Amino acid sequence: MRELGKFIVIIGVIATLVGLVMWSGFAPRWLGRLPGDIRIERENSAFYFPIVTCIVLSIVLSLLLSIFSIFRR
Repeated sequence: MRELGKFIVIIGVIATLVGLVMWSGFAPRWLGRLPGDIRIERENSAFYFPIVTCIVLSIVLSLLLSIFSIFRR
């Protein structure tokens, strides 16, 4: 159980660092603007849901975590 706690803390630190990098403006320009992302803009409001970006990031993170788990064994 102790190792699980360490793993969760490491993932949290990595997520925080990635978030800070993206927030600072170093994120790639295509991130969030892929074909298939939903964007509806009206005069007074805007709705944006990056569905394709979420799917791509999910696939990449799944592959990275599976590679990480293979090397951990």
